[in-house]
Amino acid sequence: MIITSERISLKHLLTAESLNDQEVMALIKRAQQLKKGESPELKKKQYFVANLFFENSTRTHKSFEIAEKKLGIDVIEFDAKASSVSKGESLYDTVLTMAAIGVHACVIRHTEEEYYNQLIQSKTITTSIINSGDGSGNHPTQCLLDLLTIYEEFGTFENLNIAICGDLTHSRVANSNMKMLRRLGANLYFCGPDEWYNQKYEAYGEFLPIDTIVSKVDVMMMLRVQHERHAGEELFSKEKYHDEYGLTNERAETMAPRSIIMHPAPVNRDVELSSDLVESYQSRITEQMTNGVFMRMAILEAILHGKA
Repeated sequence: MIITSERISLKHLLTAESLNDQEVMALIKRAQQLKKGESPELKKKQYFVANLFFENSTRTHKSFEIAEKKLGIDVIEFDAKASSVSKGESLYDTVLTMAAIGVHACVIRHTEEEYYNQLIQSKTITTSIINSGDGSGNHPTQCLLDLLTIYEEFGTFENLNIAICGDLTHSRVANSNMKMLRRLGANLYFCGPDEWYNQKYEAYGEFLPIDTIVSKVDVMMMLRVQHERHAGEELFSKEKYHDEYGLTNERAETMAPRSIIMHPAPVNRDVELSSDLVESYQSRITEQMTNGVFMRMAILEAILHGKA
C-alpha cells in the first residue's frame, strides 16, 4: 500500500475503523516523520487539551502528555477524584464545561462503552473527542500505534499472519486491532481460554491453540489478563495460565527468527509472557511505547488542524 504525504484533518477520533485506509496510512506516515524529527505543523495559536482519565493509566495518559507538550499544546490538568465528578457531575457536564471554557479537544478514557455517542450528538459541546479507551469497547490510539509498529517492521499488512492471544472478551485492544488488521489485509488467528472467546471473532480469524500457531505467525500479539474486569472471578492461577496460554520461553524458541512479540502493556510478567521475553530481541513492547508518543502527536495534529 502506498503512503501519501497528504495532511488530514479529523473532527473526532472515536474508533479506529471510523478512519478510512488513506487516513490510517496518512497518520502512520506523519508519525514516522515526527519520529524522525520533523517539526509539528500547527497554526501559530494557543491550543488547549484536557486529558480526562476515569480509569487508571500510565502509558496512554503519559504519552498523550508528552505528545501534547512536544506539540506546544497547553494541557489542562484534570483529576477525577478532585473534580466535581466526586460530587456526582456526569461525564456530559464535565465535557460541556471543558467546551464552554475553551478547551479544543478532550482525550477521554472511561469505563462506559461508547460513552462518546452522547457527547458528539450535542449541539452545545464543540470540543473534539479523542477516545482513549471505552470500557471493553475500543482503543483507537493503541490500535494506530500498533499499526505503526507493525508497518515499521514489515512495510505492509497484506498477508501477514498475526496472532492475538489472551483475554479476548475484555480487550478493547483486540476489538480495535482485529477490525483494522483484517481490513488492511492481514490473516488473523486468536488463542486463549475458551471462557474468554466470543463468536464475534469468527468474522475476523480462526481460534486455535497457541502451540498450533506460535511457529507460523509474523506477530505474536499478547493481551493482558484484565483482572479488574473479572469482578473477583479467579479462573486460572498465574502458573496455570502461563503454562497453557502464555508465551513461554519454550514456545518463543519455536517462533520464526523475523517474527515479533507485541503487548499493549502493562505486562503481567510470567503470565501472558515470560519475563525474559519482555525485553528480548524479538520484543517490540518498548518500541510500541515509543511509537505511542509519535502516533498521538500525529492524531492531535490532525484534530487541531481543523481548529481555526
